[in-house]
Amino acid sequence: MNAAMNELSGRVAVVTGGGNGIGRGIALTLGAEGMTVAVADIQESRAAGVAGEIESAGGKALAIVVDVTSVDSLGAAAAKIIAQAGGVNLLCANAGVLARVGALAHHSIEDWDYTLSVNVMGIVKTVAAFLPALRQRAPDAHIVNTASLGGLVSDVRAPIGAYIASKYACVGYSEMLRAELAPEGIGVSVLCPGVVVSNLMGTSAENRPRAFGEQTAPDLAALVGAGGDAAPALPVYAMAAEDVGPIVIRAIRANRFHILTHPRAKPLVEGRFRIMVEDFDFAEVGAINEPRA
Repeated sequence: MNAAMNELSGRVAVVTGGGNGIGRGIALTLGAEGMTVAVADIQESRAAGVAGEIESAGGKALAIVVDVTSVDSLGAAAAKIIAQAGGVNLLCANAGVLARVGALAHHSIEDWDYTLSVNVMGIVKTVAAFLPALRQRAPDAHIVNTASLGGLVSDVRAPIGAYIASKYACVGYSEMLRAELAPEGIGVSVLCPGVVVSNLMGTSAENRPRAFGEQTAPDLAALVGAGGDAAPALPVYAMAAEDVGPIVIRAIRANRFHILTHPRAKPLVEGRFRIMVEDFDFAEVGAINEPRA
């Protein structure tokens, strides 16, 4: 397994979806650590705003416009970053969308297409675009893919089925990627945050191409619930986006796979895997004898 990437100062980081929310929080923290940060976002003004914040604090940053659903856009962004910064040590594939809040029956096919195009294929395309540059810096290289706590456990109290499915896919992809890149000295982590204060639903609606139809941007309270007997609130709190960055850096330095932000959600994940173990026990009772190795 590759050694942890301990030294960040003087290295180059790329953060997609870096213009707001978790991406902004990560970018600001990386800038404070002495990294040159390429803040990549589909909206130029937001990328420039965060890059300006980093520079105002004495750091180094580039503002890059990128559409993570486009191979051509990602290729152009990678070439520009390498030309200006000299290479890439850390890739935070963070761009994501939340296309629908509501029961699966209310998710349109366009909701699914939009969600998967960004949250799954956007991650895959981003890694593909930057992996050659990361390989040139190995073993001083690391990838962080942003999934969600919803990529580890689903809960009907958070009715965001397409989002949940996409984040499960991101976790599985990241786990395979980690195993494959470890011999090359490239670390891979998957960020699985709980509820973080951001405008994810608003920006998802704002950036949604017409081909994927329209969407509304419900209030964040719809995700955490108002409590009550029928739908008690989830045991998570809304963390400030700026607080996520230090957690990410600590995990990179330790080369941890799962980057978790809400420890109090641990019982939810334990419950999921307890059910899985019980189902194995159930299968064992009625199983036909399996050939032994």
